[in-house]
Amino acid sequence: MENLVINKLFHFCIQGINKVVDNICRISPDLLADVCQHVLTYLQGQKRGVDSAEISDRFQRAEVRLDHEALQDMIRFLLLTFRSAGKSNISGDELVSKLEEGSTKWTKASLQVLHKLWSEYGVSVHTQQEAQAMLSIGQLVDMQWKLGMAVSSDTCRSLNSPFVCLLLKIVEPSGQICQRSFEMTIPQFQNFYKQFKEMAAVMETV
Repeated sequence: MENLVINKLFHFCIQGINKVVDNICRISPDLLADVCQHVLTYLQGQKRGVDSAEISDRFQRAEVRLDHEALQDMIRFLLLTFRSAGKSNISGDELVSKLEEGSTKWTKASLQVLHKLWSEYGVSVHTQQEAQAMLSIGQLVDMQWKLGMAVSSDTCRSLNSPFVCLLLKIVEPSGQICQRSFEMTIPQFQNFYKQFKEMAAVMETV
């Protein structure tokens, strides 16, 4: 009986994923790229959230009919997909392979869009997630930064691109102090600094 219930739940889960994938593959590559850009911009820390109303307006202008719940499911699926890919730090090819394993409904054009955008922004998403993870674990006791020019870097791909190197000292729950360093582009660092100011302002009111 228990196995039957598990199998039914798995079946419903697959049906749900296939439905979302069907909706994603119904829209044009340009429109899919636009939705993905909204999600990736948020995951890079450059926006406070994904504005579904703005995306809905974009769909209406493109004369794409999709109800509110279906649009929300699409956004949630893309958020989960890109967030999971960032956490695992996988490549564009690996992302496509995992998507194909999850559903047979994908079209080549849709996968090409996801591959292209993740290859371009995946490293930035991973860097942002690492920064958030480090700040959410333990206590920050010191932070140093320096400005440099990239000669070879994962996040700054062009020669002579400016970047900021952050060095954090964190007291872990065990009491041990560890050091973590990572690079950020100038826009990422500016957003990082802005978030710090907002946290400081909130803490002053507590």
